[in-house]
Amino acid sequence: MQSSTLLAMAGLLCLPLSALAADDSAGNTSGNVLTVGAGVAAGSPYAGDDRTKAMPIVVLDYNMANGFFASTMRGLGYGGQAGPLSYSAALGYRGERADHQRSGLRGLAGSDYLKGMGKVESNASALLNLGYSPVPGVQLSVASDIPLNHRENGATVQLGASGQVYSRNDSRGVPQDSVSLGVQTSWGEKKYLQTMYGVTQAQAARTAFRQYTPKGGFYEAQASVSWEHRIDAHWGVNTVLGVERRLGDAAKSPIVQRRNAPIGAIYATYRY
Repeated sequence: MQSSTLLAMAGLLCLPLSALAADDSAGNTSGNVLTVGAGVAAGSPYAGDDRTKAMPIVVLDYNMANGFFASTMRGLGYGGQAGPLSYSAALGYRGERADHQRSGLRGLAGSDYLKGMGKVESNASALLNLGYSPVPGVQLSVASDIPLNHRENGATVQLGASGQVYSRNDSRGVPQDSVSLGVQTSWGEKKYLQTMYGVTQAQAARTAFRQYTPKGGFYEAQASVSWEHRIDAHWGVNTVLGVERRLGDAAKSPIVQRRNAPIGAIYATYRY
């Protein structure tokens, strides 16, 4: 199961990708948009780690005119829009969390600090999202991540709001720069907090951590700023910077080494 840090990062990356595909579909005769890209992301090896590490990211996002999409960030699913309302349902994936340091593309999912805690298994997830735009440039959203297997990993719900604070068009009126601010808070059921932040009696016996049984509730809040720069009709560069803070029983967990942590990413995309 991936850390909440990676879940938040994936959510931050999804917003520019979704908007990018939607903006381009109007000028694409087929209505289908393929976006590919790569870059670097930074975050904690696990939610609560006191380190910040960088790792490469790969972006593949195919958005079809009929609403179906396949994406490394959004999963495999269907989405649509009805006036100011937007919605999507997808099959996604949470990566595992290891109790030792890992390297390579899986390097942000484990730490030697957790030695003896055991592995948190990966799972397939149902990803449900509902958005509402009360005025142009402002988006309110609620999203859920429900495990389909390894149900002990627990479900989460994210409440978010984002707004465009700056935009600039080129001489032809084509959007060239866009800056947005976003906030999000995350709620988890008791099983999720126990899996990610709790320490069972057996785990306490194998480690130096005391036994800890958190309750369900809000466990994290994030704030971010994102900047999308369009080089031309195909190329773009996205930058995301943010901070996350552990809340409630998650913040009191003995495995949490710091409550506040930075997250960020920079990546280039090419759309067909």
